[in-house]
Amino acid sequence: MEEVNFGKKRTPSYFLQKSEDLIAVRSQAGKDLASTLSCELANEALIDSQLVMHVADADVQVFKIPPTSNLRKRKTLLRSLPGVRFAGSVLVDPLTQEAVLYTENLFLKFIDQLTSTQCKAILKELGLTIKQQAPYATNAFFVNHKDYRGTDVCSLSLRLLEREDVDYCHPEMLRQGQRRTIHANQWHLKKTTVTYQVHIDASANVEAAHELSQGEGVVVAVIDDAFDIDHPEFTGPGKIVGARNFDRRNAALGPRPKNAFERHGTAAAGVACANGQVGASGVAPRASLMPLKLTKPLGARAEADAFFWAADNGADIISCSWGPAEGHWADPTDPRHTQKFPLAASTRLAIEYAATKGRNGKGCVIFFGAGNGNESVDNDGYSSHPMVVAVGACNDQNRRSAYSDFGKALWCCFPSGDQPHPDPKFKPATSIPQTRGIRTTDLSGKFANVNSGAYTEFFSGTSSACPGAAGVAALVLGVNSALDRQAVRQILADCCDKIGSADDGPLGQYDLNGHSYYYGHGRLNALRAVRLALERLETHG
Repeated sequence: MEEVNFGKKRTPSYFLQKSEDLIAVRSQAGKDLASTLSCELANEALIDSQLVMHVADADVQVFKIPPTSNLRKRKTLLRSLPGVRFAGSVLVDPLTQEAVLYTENLFLKFIDQLTSTQCKAILKELGLTIKQQAPYATNAFFVNHKDYRGTDVCSLSLRLLEREDVDYCHPEMLRQGQRRTIHANQWHLKKTTVTYQVHIDASANVEAAHELSQGEGVVVAVIDDAFDIDHPEFTGPGKIVGARNFDRRNAALGPRPKNAFERHGTAAAGVACANGQVGASGVAPRASLMPLKLTKPLGARAEADAFFWAADNGADIISCSWGPAEGHWADPTDPRHTQKFPLAASTRLAIEYAATKGRNGKGCVIFFGAGNGNESVDNDGYSSHPMVVAVGACNDQNRRSAYSDFGKALWCCFPSGDQPHPDPKFKPATSIPQTRGIRTTDLSGKFANVNSGAYTEFFSGTSSACPGAAGVAALVLGVNSALDRQAVRQILADCCDKIGSADDGPLGQYDLNGHSYYYGHGRLNALRAVRLALERLETHG
C-alpha cells in the first residue's frame, strides 16, 4: 500500500492499493462492452466472476474474480478482445475495499501567475492533450497523454506535481456514490393529523410561511440521478429551466429517467419545489426547478461541470442529496464510519466558483445531505466543505433521526423519516419509535408505481431533508433576493427551533453559539426564516 498525495495545497492524501481480485474493463470507442463480453473468450476470462460496478457513461465494468484465479491470465485474455480498450488493475480503498476507478484523464491546475498561452505551451511541451479547459478555475485543465494508461497515469500525476508551476494534479478518480434517500399527510410542512388520526406537531412550519413567500422568482437546481419533468407537479410556464443531462451516452433523454430505478431525483425535487396542485407540495411550490441529471461516480469531470452549469445558468440554490458511501447506521463496528473522503480538486474548485460567482457575485446557496451513516459528517469532503450547508434529518418525534450524521460541520436539520432498529443485537441508547417518511413526488407515466401512482409516502433520509432545507432558502430569497449566500446561511441558523431531548447526551446539547453536534443550529422554522429575511429587507433596503 502506498500513500498517494495528489495535490500541493489543501488536497488530502489518497491511501490506495491494487486489488488482487478486481478487473476493470473498458470498451473501445463506439463499441458496446456488453456485446464484446458476450463471446466465448470473454466468458472464459470472466468465468465465476461477479459484476460489482458499472460506469455506464464511460462503458466501464468492474468484475470480482474468485480468489484462487490467475488475475494476470484473465487480464491478458480480455485485452485480446477486439472491442476492449483497457483491461487492468483496480485500485481500492484499503479500509473498505471499495473500488476506485481512474480514467486516462488528469485534472491539472497551473499557478495563477501564468498566462493561458504559457499554460498551453507547457502542456504541448509535455505531450498533454487538452480534453477540456475548466471554466470554474484559473489555468485549470482536464488533459491526457496518449502514452500513459492504467496505473502509469498515477505516476505521471506525481511527476507533474513536482513542478513549481503546478498547483494541483490528480487522475480523474471515480468512486461509487450513495443517494441520501400540503397534502393532508405532509406532516413535515405543517402541524397536522395524518391517516389513522395520528396527531403530529414536528414540522418546519412551512405552511405558515406560505402566507408570505412560496419561492417566486427563485431557481432551485437539484443535481441527482434523473427527473420526471413531465410530472403534473412540475408543469407550468417557467417551472423547468436550464435542464441538463451530464451523462453523454443518454444525453438525448434530457434529465428524464431511462428506467424505473432512476426515481431519487424526482422525489428530492418534489420536496424542494413541487407545485402542490394535485398530490404533494414542495417547500417552495412557486420556485423554478433546474433538473441536472448526474449518474456518474463521485469525482468525475461531469460532477464539477454540473456545479458550473448551475451557477452560470441562473441557479440561486443548489441541492445535492448524495455523497460518499457510508457505514451502516446501526453497526458501530463498521470500519467505514471512520473513513475520510476527500473532494477532487476539480469538484472543490467548481463548488467554490458557484458559491462565490453565482447569482451575479452574491453566491449560490449550496446544500448537501449530511449523510445517513450515523457517523461524523466532518469526514465527508462534500458536506463538510465550509461553503456548503450540511443538512441533517429529524423525525416526527422532534428528535434526530437515528441514521443522521452529526458533527461540527452540521448546520441545521429538517424533518424526514426515521426507522426502527433492524437488528436486536445493536442496542441504541434510547428506544426508537416507528416514524413516518415524507410524502413527495414519484415517477409518473410508464414508470409509475402501480400501488401509489405518481407519489410516495416513504421518501426519507437526509436525501429528503436536504431539498427541504433548500426549499426554505428559496422562501427566504423569494422575499429578499438581495441577500448574499452568507446572509442566507446565517438566517438559516438564526431561525431554528432548538429541538432534542435530555437523553441525547452531550452530542445533543447546544453550545454557547447555539450549535449542537446532533442538530446543528436546530430544526429549520420556515416562517421565522422568512420573517428574518423581511427584517433584513426593511433594515438594509
